[in-house]
Amino acid sequence: MGKPELTDTALEILKARYLKPGETPVELFERVARAVSEAELFYGSTSKARYWEERFLEIMLNLEFLPNSPTLMNAGTELGQLAACFVLPVEDSIEEIFDSVSLMAKIQKTGGGTGFSFSKLRPEGDIVRTTNGKASGPVSFMRVFDCTTDAIKQGGKRRGANMGVLSIHHPDVEKFITCKRDKRSFKNFNISVAATDVFFDALEKGDEIELINPRDGKVWKRVKAEILFNLIAESAWDSGDPGILYIDEINRHNPTPEIGRIEATNPCGEVPLLPYEECNLGSINLTKVVERERINWKKLAELVEVAVRFLDCVIDVNKYPDERIERMAKGNRKIGLGIMGWAEMLIMLKIPYNSKEALKLADRLMGFINKKAFETSVKLADEKGSFPNIDRSIYRGKKLRNATRTSIAPTGTISMIAGTTPSIEPLFAVAYVKRVLESKEIVQIDPLFLKYAGRNLSQEEVEEAIKAGSIQGIEGIPDEIKKLFITALDIEPEWHVKMQAAFQKHVDNAVSKTVNMRKEKSVEDVKNVFLLGRKLKLKGLTVFREGSKEGVIRFGLKKERPTCECNFNF
Repeated sequence: MGKPELTDTALEILKARYLKPGETPVELFERVARAVSEAELFYGSTSKARYWEERFLEIMLNLEFLPNSPTLMNAGTELGQLAACFVLPVEDSIEEIFDSVSLMAKIQKTGGGTGFSFSKLRPEGDIVRTTNGKASGPVSFMRVFDCTTDAIKQGGKRRGANMGVLSIHHPDVEKFITCKRDKRSFKNFNISVAATDVFFDALEKGDEIELINPRDGKVWKRVKAEILFNLIAESAWDSGDPGILYIDEINRHNPTPEIGRIEATNPCGEVPLLPYEECNLGSINLTKVVERERINWKKLAELVEVAVRFLDCVIDVNKYPDERIERMAKGNRKIGLGIMGWAEMLIMLKIPYNSKEALKLADRLMGFINKKAFETSVKLADEKGSFPNIDRSIYRGKKLRNATRTSIAPTGTISMIAGTTPSIEPLFAVAYVKRVLESKEIVQIDPLFLKYAGRNLSQEEVEEAIKAGSIQGIEGIPDEIKKLFITALDIEPEWHVKMQAAFQKHVDNAVSKTVNMRKEKSVEDVKNVFLLGRKLKLKGLTVFREGSKEGVIRFGLKKERPTCECNFNF
């Protein structure tokens, strides 16, 4: 099968994060393929397991598909925890809160990310009868989780990450919305407000909403929806947080509503999960199915089939950090197959990112992948059985192996290993600096840009573009090249939202997508984006205005250029 065609950047990342002592990249993929294919032994012969081991190895060596980071790190090791995404409950007692803190620590030690809803915690100032004291509220307890994540550091291999969610109807919601405005607090948290249809309806009508104490269901106060919406937009404009979860839209697509209501997501928002659920993810490299400026749909279908089986196998061989998580994982068998290399595919097909043609292709492509993933899950159910909770799901009476099949993750690191653009994002820049560990930075120059530049641009134009990170302001560069190599900050925010919506239409879970904005964009622009997200039936949305927060990417190679958080962690 040969060796994978890895860039110098990919090799550096593999050495820093993934390779065991003395291990080569080929041996890493062999280790993963062998460990994951052992799941086939539970259902068939040794020869069948061997066959799938070779297929799994082939798609990884060819960089056509890669699983999430914990699978690459931990498959075939004593640790053996392979999932990336978890949601844990936070109930309203000290014992239950610290049970979740402890479990979070176990998960993050293995490279997993965790999400929490703090909406069940009684508000600040509420009575605590056992001590005759007063409750400190959700934001105070979030600090315990944040400090614990700081202490773990995930072994230096992967930055700890959390999602904190609070209902728009919680009495402490205003404090939650502004808790990251100082740009120092909660560095290990992304935060999102769970906004309901009731809230948006009140916003439209100019009405108030009720803020309700979750302890006893009593209304603490009423506040105009517009006041809260303005506060959300102002905070997002200023600091990049909070995002919005369209929580009722999420639950309209909950595959197992009889088991529970979804209240939170994983750290980057692409997987809404029930308490104690986890999900393992993987992504297809779209550049590997482009041949002579056309998509090879047959090859894409084959990749989806193998990838879905791979992710389903992970569920059986995974070593779970807690029996409650194992019970939920094996009961619902959720997986999340996504994509990477979308921007590069568009460039290869000569389609501008911010165009109707790109939206039309996104709709067709993800519709194809989602349909094929569903068909594969049906076949796996015939072969291995449906997920155990199917009779408590929207699929009652059918055969299906997995309660969810698709999800679009940020693919920040695995896309760099694959040598392509992350997820469904546009080019971040024609050149950028990415921090991959706390003290290590990697310079990335887009290879397709260099390929085009070598034929069409002067040396001076290339150097200017690399320093700036964008070619839009450089005179003399042909318009057709400018249209193809448009970057995240060159694109109007509405196009980011429309692209996310085109994919979300065909995704079981959710889509992690950054709506990047130039520094001069206003709070009103942020509001418009959040309202458009609801109109287009997104499940969640995050806005990052240039310079609003320190991130892991610096556009261009000019040191003075502000950093921009690009949802690049996972």
